[in-house]
Amino acid sequence: EELAKAAYEQMKRLAYHSNYVGMSNLPAVQLATKLVGLAYRNLSGVYFTCGGAESNESAFKTARFYWKARGKPDKVKIIARQNGYHGVTLQAMSATGMAPYWKMFEPRVPGFLHIQGPYPYRFQGAKPGETVGQAAARELEEAILREGPDTVAAFIAEPIMGAGGVIVPPDDYFPRVREICTRHQVLFIADEVITGFCRTGHWFALTHWGVDPDIVSFAKAVTSGYQPLGGIIVSREIHDTMNSVRPEDRWMHAYTYSGHPTCCAVGLANVEIMERERLWERSAKMGTRLHEGLLAIQKELAAVGDVRGGKGLMAAIELVSDRGTKAGFPADQKVGPRVKREMEKRGLLTRTRPLPVGPTVAEQVFFAPPLVITEQQVDRLLEATRDAVAAVVPGRA
Repeated sequence: EELAKAAYEQMKRLAYHSNYVGMSNLPAVQLATKLVGLAYRNLSGVYFTCGGAESNESAFKTARFYWKARGKPDKVKIIARQNGYHGVTLQAMSATGMAPYWKMFEPRVPGFLHIQGPYPYRFQGAKPGETVGQAAARELEEAILREGPDTVAAFIAEPIMGAGGVIVPPDDYFPRVREICTRHQVLFIADEVITGFCRTGHWFALTHWGVDPDIVSFAKAVTSGYQPLGGIIVSREIHDTMNSVRPEDRWMHAYTYSGHPTCCAVGLANVEIMERERLWERSAKMGTRLHEGLLAIQKELAAVGDVRGGKGLMAAIELVSDRGTKAGFPADQKVGPRVKREMEKRGLLTRTRPLPVGPTVAEQVFFAPPLVITEQQVDRLLEATRDAVAAVVPGRA
Protein backbone atom coordinates (compact mmCIF):
# COMPACT_ATOMS: atom_id res chain seq x y z
CA GLU A 1 0.00 0.00 0.00
CA GLU A 2 2.83 2.42 0.84
CA LEU A 3 4.55 1.77 -2.48
CA ALA A 4 1.32 2.10 -4.46
CA LYS A 5 0.68 5.42 -2.72
CA ALA A 6 4.22 6.60 -3.49
CA ALA A 7 3.69 5.82 -7.18
CA TYR A 8 0.26 7.49 -7.24
CA GLU A 9 1.42 10.67 -5.53
CA GLN A 10 4.45 10.95 -7.82
CA MET A 11 2.34 10.40 -10.94
CA LYS A 12 0.12 13.29 -9.86
CA ARG A 13 3.15 15.57 -9.51
CA LEU A 14 5.36 14.41 -12.38
CA ALA A 15 4.74 11.01 -13.96
CA TYR A 16 7.68 11.18 -16.36
CA HIS A 17 10.45 13.47 -17.51
CA SER A 18 13.56 12.79 -19.59
CA ASN A 19 16.91 12.79 -17.80
CA TYR A 20 18.86 13.59 -20.96
CA VAL A 21 21.52 16.34 -21.22
CA GLY A 22 22.08 16.73 -17.51
CA MET A 23 18.46 16.98 -16.41
CA SER A 24 17.05 15.11 -13.44
CA ASN A 25 14.06 15.07 -11.09
CA LEU A 26 13.54 15.20 -7.35
CA PRO A 27 12.84 11.48 -6.66
CA ALA A 28 15.90 10.46 -8.70
CA VAL A 29 18.11 12.90 -6.78
CA GLN A 30 16.66 11.80 -3.43
CA LEU A 31 17.09 8.10 -4.19
CA ALA A 32 20.63 8.61 -5.53
CA THR A 33 21.56 10.47 -2.35
CA LYS A 34 20.09 7.69 -0.23
CA LEU A 35 21.97 4.97 -2.15
CA VAL A 36 25.32 6.73 -1.90
CA GLY A 37 24.79 6.88 1.85
CA LEU A 38 24.00 3.16 2.09
CA ALA A 39 26.58 1.79 -0.36
CA TYR A 40 30.36 1.41 -0.08
CA ARG A 41 32.30 4.32 1.39
CA ASN A 42 34.20 5.13 -1.83
CA LEU A 43 31.12 5.45 -4.07
CA SER A 44 29.79 8.79 -5.22
CA GLY A 45 27.68 8.97 -8.41
CA VAL A 46 24.50 7.11 -9.43
CA TYR A 47 23.06 6.45 -12.88
CA PHE A 48 19.64 4.78 -13.11
CA THR A 49 18.50 2.11 -15.57
CA CYS A 50 15.46 -0.14 -15.92
CA GLY A 51 17.07 -3.42 -14.87
CA GLY A 52 20.13 -5.55 -14.27
CA ALA A 53 21.32 -6.13 -17.83
CA GLU A 54 21.08 -2.40 -18.60
CA SER A 55 23.04 -1.76 -15.41
CA ASN A 56 25.87 -4.07 -16.43
CA GLU A 57 25.90 -2.66 -19.97
CA SER A 58 26.26 0.77 -18.37
CA ALA A 59 29.07 -0.48 -16.14
CA PHE A 60 31.02 -1.90 -19.09
CA LYS A 61 30.66 1.31 -21.09
CA THR A 62 31.65 3.39 -18.07
CA ALA A 63 34.79 1.30 -17.59
CA ARG A 64 35.78 1.90 -21.21
CA PHE A 65 34.97 5.60 -20.92
CA TYR A 66 37.04 5.95 -17.76
CA TRP A 67 40.16 4.42 -19.24
CA LYS A 68 39.85 6.36 -22.48
CA ALA A 69 39.49 9.57 -20.46
CA ARG A 70 42.61 8.56 -18.52
CA GLY A 71 44.60 8.18 -21.73
CA LYS A 72 44.49 4.37 -21.90
CA PRO A 73 42.12 3.62 -24.81
CA ASP A 74 43.35 0.03 -25.24
CA LYS A 75 41.92 -1.03 -21.86
CA VAL A 76 38.65 -2.50 -23.17
CA LYS A 77 38.57 -6.18 -22.16
CA ILE A 78 36.28 -7.53 -19.45
CA ILE A 79 37.20 -10.55 -17.33
CA ALA A 80 34.23 -12.47 -15.92
CA ARG A 81 33.76 -15.89 -14.33
CA GLN A 82 32.48 -19.26 -15.37
CA ASN A 83 28.93 -19.76 -14.05
CA GLY A 84 28.55 -16.03 -13.46
CA TYR A 85 25.32 -14.42 -14.64
CA HIS A 86 25.13 -10.78 -15.74
CA GLY A 87 22.11 -10.57 -18.06
CA VAL A 88 21.13 -11.47 -21.61
CA THR A 89 21.59 -8.31 -23.66
CA LEU A 90 24.51 -8.77 -26.04
CA GLN A 91 27.36 -7.44 -23.87
CA ALA A 92 25.85 -8.78 -20.64
CA MET A 93 25.35 -12.18 -22.29
CA SER A 94 28.98 -12.14 -23.36
CA ALA A 95 29.99 -11.59 -19.73
CA THR A 96 27.66 -14.34 -18.51
CA GLY A 97 29.68 -17.52 -17.99
CA MET A 98 27.03 -20.11 -18.89
CA ALA A 99 27.06 -21.52 -22.42
CA PRO A 100 23.29 -22.17 -22.76
CA TYR A 101 22.75 -18.41 -22.77
CA TRP A 102 25.07 -17.96 -25.76
CA LYS A 103 24.30 -20.98 -27.89
CA MET A 104 21.79 -19.53 -30.34
CA PHE A 105 23.09 -15.95 -30.27
CA GLU A 106 26.80 -16.27 -31.05
CA PRO A 107 29.20 -14.84 -32.00
CA ARG A 108 29.60 -13.06 -28.69
CA VAL A 109 30.98 -9.56 -28.33
CA PRO A 110 34.80 -9.72 -28.56
CA GLY A 111 36.90 -8.84 -25.55
CA PHE A 112 35.12 -10.89 -22.88
CA LEU A 113 36.94 -13.81 -21.24
CA HIS A 114 36.14 -16.15 -18.38
CA ILE A 115 38.06 -17.69 -15.51
CA GLN A 116 37.07 -20.13 -12.78
CA GLY A 117 35.09 -18.78 -9.89
CA PRO A 118 35.78 -19.74 -6.25
CA TYR A 119 33.49 -22.79 -6.21
CA PRO A 120 34.76 -24.73 -3.17
CA TYR A 121 32.82 -27.92 -3.90
CA ARG A 122 34.19 -28.39 -7.43
CA PHE A 123 37.17 -26.06 -7.92
CA GLN A 124 40.04 -27.60 -9.87
CA GLY A 125 43.61 -26.41 -10.23
CA ALA A 126 44.65 -25.29 -6.75
CA LYS A 127 48.38 -25.70 -6.15
CA PRO A 128 49.72 -27.59 -3.11
CA GLY A 129 49.12 -25.52 0.01
CA GLU A 130 46.86 -23.09 -1.85
CA THR A 131 43.28 -22.42 -0.73
CA VAL A 132 40.41 -22.26 -3.22
CA GLY A 133 40.17 -18.52 -2.62
CA GLN A 134 43.88 -18.03 -3.29
CA ALA A 135 43.79 -20.22 -6.40
CA ALA A 136 40.73 -18.51 -7.88
CA ALA A 137 42.27 -15.08 -7.27
CA ARG A 138 45.51 -16.29 -8.85
CA GLU A 139 43.57 -17.23 -11.99
CA LEU A 140 42.38 -13.63 -12.20
CA GLU A 141 45.92 -12.27 -11.98
CA GLU A 142 47.19 -14.80 -14.51
CA ALA A 143 44.42 -13.79 -16.94
CA ILE A 144 45.28 -10.10 -16.53
CA LEU A 145 48.97 -10.77 -17.17
CA ARG A 146 48.24 -13.10 -20.08
CA GLU A 147 46.03 -10.54 -21.82
CA GLY A 148 48.22 -7.62 -20.80
CA PRO A 149 47.17 -5.18 -18.05
CA ASP A 150 47.06 -2.34 -20.58
CA THR A 151 44.21 -4.13 -22.41
CA VAL A 152 41.97 -5.08 -19.45
CA ALA A 153 39.34 -2.55 -18.39
CA ALA A 154 37.52 -4.39 -15.63
CA PHE A 155 36.74 -7.57 -13.73
CA ILE A 156 33.07 -8.25 -13.01
CA ALA A 157 31.82 -10.61 -10.30
CA GLU A 158 28.73 -11.30 -8.26
CA PRO A 159 29.77 -11.30 -4.58
CA ILE A 160 27.74 -14.49 -4.24
CA MET A 161 26.96 -16.16 -7.55
CA GLY A 162 23.21 -16.41 -8.00
CA ALA A 163 22.01 -18.28 -11.08
CA GLY A 164 25.35 -20.11 -11.25
CA GLY A 165 24.67 -22.03 -8.06
CA VAL A 166 24.66 -19.65 -5.06
CA ILE A 167 28.43 -19.98 -4.81
CA VAL A 168 29.63 -18.39 -1.56
CA PRO A 169 33.34 -17.53 -1.91
CA PRO A 170 35.95 -18.35 0.73
CA ASP A 171 36.76 -15.38 2.96
CA ASP A 172 40.24 -14.91 1.47
CA TYR A 173 38.99 -14.48 -2.12
CA PHE A 174 37.65 -10.94 -2.52
CA PRO A 175 40.36 -9.17 -0.49
CA ARG A 176 42.91 -10.71 -2.89
CA VAL A 177 40.77 -9.79 -5.90
CA ARG A 178 40.65 -6.17 -4.73
CA GLU A 179 44.42 -6.06 -4.26
CA ILE A 180 45.06 -7.63 -7.69
CA CYS A 181 42.70 -5.23 -9.47
CA THR A 182 44.27 -2.22 -7.77
CA ARG A 183 47.82 -3.35 -8.52
CA HIS A 184 47.13 -3.89 -12.23
CA GLN A 185 44.82 -0.88 -12.68
CA VAL A 186 41.76 -2.99 -13.46
CA LEU A 187 38.36 -1.72 -12.31
CA PHE A 188 36.37 -4.05 -10.06
CA ILE A 189 32.65 -4.19 -10.94
CA ALA A 190 30.44 -5.79 -8.29
CA ASP A 191 27.24 -7.15 -9.83
CA GLU A 192 24.88 -6.82 -6.86
CA VAL A 193 21.67 -7.19 -8.85
CA ILE A 194 20.76 -10.19 -6.69
CA THR A 195 22.90 -9.67 -3.59
CA GLY A 196 22.07 -6.01 -2.98
CA PHE A 197 19.48 -4.51 -0.64
CA CYS A 198 19.67 -6.75 2.43
CA ARG A 199 19.57 -10.10 0.61
CA THR A 200 22.78 -11.34 2.27
CA GLY A 201 22.35 -9.70 5.67
CA HIS A 202 24.00 -6.41 4.65
CA TRP A 203 22.83 -3.63 2.38
CA PHE A 204 25.47 -4.79 -0.12
CA ALA A 205 27.27 -8.11 -0.03
CA LEU A 206 30.95 -7.21 -0.32
CA THR A 207 30.59 -5.73 3.16
CA HIS A 208 31.03 -9.32 4.39
CA TRP A 209 34.67 -9.11 3.29
CA GLY A 210 35.42 -5.42 3.90
CA VAL A 211 36.02 -4.77 0.20
CA ASP A 212 35.06 -1.68 -1.82
CA PRO A 213 34.40 -2.08 -5.58
CA ASP A 214 34.88 0.64 -8.19
CA ILE A 215 31.41 0.21 -9.70
CA VAL A 216 28.29 -1.47 -8.31
CA SER A 217 25.44 -2.57 -10.56
CA PHE A 218 22.04 -3.02 -8.94
CA ALA A 219 18.36 -3.66 -9.79
CA LYS A 220 15.62 -6.05 -8.58
CA ALA A 221 15.28 -5.38 -4.84
CA VAL A 222 15.79 -1.60 -5.03
CA THR A 223 12.01 -1.51 -5.62
CA SER A 224 11.27 -5.06 -4.41
CA GLY A 225 10.03 -5.68 -7.94
CA TYR A 226 7.15 -3.20 -7.72
CA GLN A 227 8.64 -1.06 -10.51
CA PRO A 228 11.42 -1.72 -13.05
CA LEU A 229 14.53 0.06 -11.79
CA GLY A 230 18.26 -0.55 -11.69
CA GLY A 231 21.46 1.40 -11.94
CA ILE A 232 25.15 1.75 -11.27
CA ILE A 233 26.99 3.53 -8.48
CA VAL A 234 30.53 4.64 -9.34
CA SER A 235 33.53 5.61 -7.24
CA ARG A 236 34.53 9.22 -6.59
CA GLU A 237 37.56 8.70 -8.82
CA ILE A 238 35.40 7.56 -11.75
CA HIS A 239 32.78 10.24 -11.05
CA ASP A 240 35.42 12.99 -11.00
CA THR A 241 36.93 11.68 -14.22
CA MET A 242 33.52 11.66 -15.93
CA ASN A 243 33.04 15.30 -14.94
CA SER A 244 36.53 16.40 -15.99
CA VAL A 245 36.47 15.64 -19.72
CA ARG A 246 35.92 18.18 -22.49
CA PRO A 247 32.27 18.77 -23.46
CA GLU A 248 32.80 17.04 -26.79
CA ASP A 249 34.09 13.92 -24.97
CA ARG A 250 31.28 13.68 -22.41
CA TRP A 251 29.66 10.42 -21.27
CA MET A 252 27.15 9.95 -24.10
CA HIS A 253 25.00 7.27 -22.52
CA ALA A 254 21.29 7.38 -21.72
CA TYR A 255 18.09 5.35 -21.75
CA THR A 256 14.64 6.84 -22.27
CA TYR A 257 13.45 5.78 -18.83
CA SER A 258 16.66 6.35 -16.87
CA GLY A 259 15.79 7.97 -13.56
CA HIS A 260 12.06 7.58 -14.18
CA PRO A 261 10.48 9.72 -11.43
CA THR A 262 7.71 7.27 -10.55
CA CYS A 263 10.10 4.32 -10.38
CA CYS A 264 12.55 6.33 -8.27
CA ALA A 265 9.77 7.45 -5.92
CA VAL A 266 8.81 3.80 -5.39
CA GLY A 267 12.47 2.87 -4.94
CA LEU A 268 12.96 5.56 -2.31
CA ALA A 269 9.85 4.47 -0.39
CA ASN A 270 10.95 0.83 -0.63
CA VAL A 271 14.44 1.52 0.72
CA GLU A 272 12.96 3.57 3.55
CA ILE A 273 10.75 0.60 4.49
CA MET A 274 13.82 -1.65 4.50
CA GLU A 275 15.55 0.81 6.82
CA ARG A 276 12.55 1.12 9.11
CA GLU A 277 12.04 -2.65 9.34
CA ARG A 278 15.81 -3.31 9.59
CA LEU A 279 15.47 -6.04 6.99
CA TRP A 280 19.22 -6.67 6.80
CA GLU A 281 19.04 -7.96 10.36
CA ARG A 282 16.03 -10.14 9.59
CA SER A 283 17.75 -11.53 6.50
CA ALA A 284 20.83 -12.46 8.54
CA LYS A 285 18.78 -14.13 11.28
CA MET A 286 16.42 -16.06 9.00
CA GLY A 287 19.30 -16.92 6.68
CA THR A 288 21.15 -18.58 9.55
CA ARG A 289 18.03 -20.61 10.38
CA LEU A 290 17.67 -21.65 6.74
CA HIS A 291 21.33 -22.62 6.40
CA GLU A 292 21.37 -24.65 9.61
CA GLY A 293 18.20 -26.44 8.50
CA LEU A 294 19.71 -27.35 5.13
CA LEU A 295 22.82 -28.68 6.85
CA ALA A 296 20.55 -30.88 8.99
CA ILE A 297 18.93 -32.23 5.82
CA GLN A 298 22.39 -32.99 4.42
CA LYS A 299 23.13 -35.10 7.49
CA GLU A 300 19.90 -37.00 6.89
CA LEU A 301 19.81 -37.51 3.10
CA ALA A 302 22.70 -38.99 1.13
CA ALA A 303 21.77 -37.18 -2.09
CA VAL A 304 22.56 -33.75 -0.63
CA GLY A 305 26.22 -33.43 -1.54
CA ASP A 306 26.74 -29.76 -0.78
CA VAL A 307 24.94 -26.99 1.11
CA ARG A 308 25.68 -23.36 0.30
CA GLY A 309 24.54 -20.29 2.18
CA GLY A 310 25.03 -18.82 5.61
CA LYS A 311 25.04 -15.22 4.41
CA GLY A 312 21.46 -14.01 4.53
CA LEU A 313 18.55 -15.40 2.57
CA MET A 314 20.44 -16.96 -0.35
CA ALA A 315 21.07 -20.70 -0.27
CA ALA A 316 21.36 -23.79 -2.42
CA ILE A 317 21.80 -27.53 -2.18
CA GLU A 318 23.58 -29.67 -4.76
CA LEU A 319 22.20 -33.14 -5.33
CA VAL A 320 24.58 -35.95 -6.30
CA SER A 321 24.36 -39.70 -6.71
CA ASP A 322 27.63 -40.33 -4.84
CA ARG A 323 29.10 -38.01 -2.23
CA GLY A 324 32.53 -39.55 -2.54
CA THR A 325 32.94 -38.95 -6.27
CA LYS A 326 30.48 -36.02 -6.46
CA ALA A 327 28.98 -37.66 -9.55
CA GLY A 328 25.56 -36.55 -10.70
CA PHE A 329 22.69 -38.60 -12.06
CA PRO A 330 21.99 -39.99 -15.53
CA ALA A 331 20.42 -37.14 -17.49
CA ASP A 332 17.37 -39.20 -18.43
CA GLN A 333 16.40 -39.50 -14.76
CA LYS A 334 15.55 -35.76 -14.75
CA VAL A 335 16.14 -35.53 -11.02
CA GLY A 336 16.00 -31.73 -10.87
CA PRO A 337 12.62 -31.30 -12.60
CA ARG A 338 11.19 -34.12 -10.49
CA VAL A 339 12.38 -32.54 -7.24
CA LYS A 340 10.95 -29.22 -8.40
CA ARG A 341 7.55 -30.82 -9.03
CA GLU A 342 7.59 -32.51 -5.63
CA MET A 343 8.35 -29.19 -3.99
CA GLU A 344 5.50 -27.54 -5.88
CA LYS A 345 3.14 -30.25 -4.63
CA ARG A 346 4.13 -29.16 -1.14
CA GLY A 347 3.48 -25.50 -1.83
CA LEU A 348 7.08 -24.44 -2.43
CA LEU A 349 8.17 -22.63 -5.59
CA THR A 350 11.86 -22.90 -6.39
CA ARG A 351 14.35 -23.14 -9.22
CA THR A 352 16.65 -25.99 -10.15
CA ARG A 353 19.67 -25.96 -12.44
CA PRO A 354 21.37 -28.97 -14.02
CA LEU A 355 25.16 -29.00 -13.78
CA PRO A 356 26.99 -31.34 -16.19
CA VAL A 357 29.52 -33.49 -14.33
CA GLY A 358 31.22 -35.73 -16.88
CA PRO A 359 28.51 -37.96 -18.39
CA THR A 360 26.17 -37.21 -15.46
CA VAL A 361 24.13 -34.25 -14.25
CA ALA A 362 24.24 -32.86 -10.72
CA GLU A 363 21.22 -30.83 -9.71
CA GLN A 364 21.29 -27.50 -7.90
CA VAL A 365 18.22 -26.36 -5.97
CA PHE A 366 18.03 -22.65 -5.13
CA PHE A 367 16.43 -20.77 -2.24
CA ALA A 368 15.84 -16.99 -2.06
CA PRO A 369 12.76 -16.49 0.12
CA PRO A 370 11.25 -13.06 0.89
CA LEU A 371 13.12 -10.95 3.41
CA VAL A 372 9.99 -10.88 5.59
CA ILE A 373 9.80 -14.67 5.92
CA THR A 374 8.95 -15.92 9.43
CA GLU A 375 10.62 -18.66 11.47
CA GLN A 376 7.59 -20.88 10.95
CA GLN A 377 7.75 -20.37 7.19
CA VAL A 378 11.46 -21.20 7.12
CA ASP A 379 10.73 -24.42 8.98
CA ARG A 380 7.92 -25.25 6.55
CA LEU A 381 10.26 -24.60 3.63
CA LEU A 382 12.82 -26.97 5.11
CA GLU A 383 10.24 -29.68 5.72
CA ALA A 384 8.97 -29.44 2.14
CA THR A 385 12.53 -29.56 0.81
CA ARG A 386 13.48 -32.64 2.84
CA ASP A 387 10.32 -34.52 1.85
CA ALA A 388 10.59 -33.57 -1.83
CA VAL A 389 14.22 -34.67 -2.14
CA ALA A 390 13.52 -37.91 -0.25
CA ALA A 391 10.59 -38.65 -2.57
CA VAL A 392 12.85 -38.52 -5.65
CA VAL A 393 16.24 -39.76 -4.39
CA PRO A 394 15.66 -41.69 -1.15
CA GLY A 395 18.61 -42.90 0.85
CA ARG A 396 19.94 -42.10 4.28
CA ALA A 397 23.29 -40.40 4.77
